[in-house]
Amino acid sequence: IRQVLRDQAVLRSAGHDLCIFVNMSGPLLSDQGFMVEVMDLIARTEGRLGIEITETSVIEDPQAAIETLTALAAADVPVAIDDFGSGLSSLAYLKRLPVSELKIDKMFISQLTSSNRDPLIVRASIDLAHAMDMTVTAEGVEDGMCQSLLHVMGCDALQGYHIARPMPLPGLLAFLRDTPARPAPA
Repeated sequence: IRQVLRDQAVLRSAGHDLCIFVNMSGPLLSDQGFMVEVMDLIARTEGRLGIEITETSVIEDPQAAIETLTALAAADVPVAIDDFGSGLSSLAYLKRLPVSELKIDKMFISQLTSSNRDPLIVRASIDLAHAMDMTVTAEGVEDGMCQSLLHVMGCDALQGYHIARPMPLPGLLAFLRDTPARPAPA
């Protein structure tokens, strides 16, 4: 997290004030000492840090997870559910969790243009998340057809090799400098 906040400061100095999300494991969600340290780091660095959790990390200790996520939300730290649809959780968790973003698992995105059911699941997930005032990110976008279909469905953000491969900070700075901004979905 410290490295992410340092990288974020470099990005900010280059004119890119981005919220960067860090994956958090289930056991860390219930570690109050760790969470206090994270909140202190964010406050001291003025970082725009978001937290990604998987559905299964919430299942491990739902009450502790909800308490931690509520504290993060109260501190204006955005929380995303990563790999949505791949875990074993129910919609009851989604209803109770104070999250601001839903990331649809790539298993649904990879078959988006070749399956009859996956587009229905993805569209329903997007509509559900939007109805709950969440933004939606599709993971695993690998081609232009998929990108276009997700745009039509109203997906807010895309992640995958078609957009960009993982890269070190200098590569990200060059990518941001050289890539024109894309319009947000309507």
